[in-house]
Amino acid sequence: MQLRGLGLWFLLILMASPWVMAEPAVDTAQEKIRIALIIDDLGNQKVSGTQALALPGPITYAFLPQTPFAWQLASEAHRLNKEVMLHLPMESDFGNALGDGALTLDMSQADFLQTLKFNLASVPYVAGVNNHMGSLLTRDPTAMRWLMNGLREAGLYFIDSRTTDATVAETVARSQLIATARRHVFLDNVQDTSSVKAQLASLIELAREQGSAIGIGHPYPETLTVLAEELPKLKAAGIELVPASTLTYHGSELWHASSYPLHKDVKNSKPLPSPIY
Repeated sequence: MQLRGLGLWFLLILMASPWVMAEPAVDTAQEKIRIALIIDDLGNQKVSGTQALALPGPITYAFLPQTPFAWQLASEAHRLNKEVMLHLPMESDFGNALGDGALTLDMSQADFLQTLKFNLASVPYVAGVNNHMGSLLTRDPTAMRWLMNGLREAGLYFIDSRTTDATVAETVARSQLIATARRHVFLDNVQDTSSVKAQLASLIELAREQGSAIGIGHPYPETLTVLAEELPKLKAAGIELVPASTLTYHGSELWHASSYPLHKDVKNSKPLPSPIY
């Protein structure tokens, strides 16, 4: 009986011990929820471009090649510690005017790569590339291999804007060991402040689900107004805004964008307001 009593006494002491009663150590720091925002179609207009650069935080800015204000605005973006991308025009299903520096299916490999190099030289401080339009070209594996070989040589990442579900750009980029990612949400297919807010909310919701997400917008007045209002609220909501390069990866697909509506190649059919110099 004495042994049984001692055993019970020892058990009670052991249960009261902090080694037993304490909960297992848990890291209370939540995993960061991150979004990247890319503003496309910059370089043709000084006023809207300057307004876009005034947005708070590490927005990423994508400049069309060979445009009149790309060099000036990209240099200013770099001075402000913002990440710069080349917004590379690629052939579309819809026959839209692509502007200077477009890559097309009828190009030879030499012409394709020479055009790419010329485009990269026309925008300073480029860290990565995404496609402008491209619903036709991004479906072509050969053209995408040429592109990714050129980007690997230049040490640049690639973001697939996904203007078509049939794109192979991201897949080819990974196969060529290019740091890559994809657009998840277009903010301003509909140029209306309530719609842009709803799309931004969708981007944040998706980031909460999968840890991160990439959105693309344009220097429309509605988009800039919404972002100027909403970006300062991100930190309090537990969202970290990061440069696009932060969310590039070499691994397997994180998420299928097909559940979100595509941004069709008609985006340039509605020109921005005329610049004021």
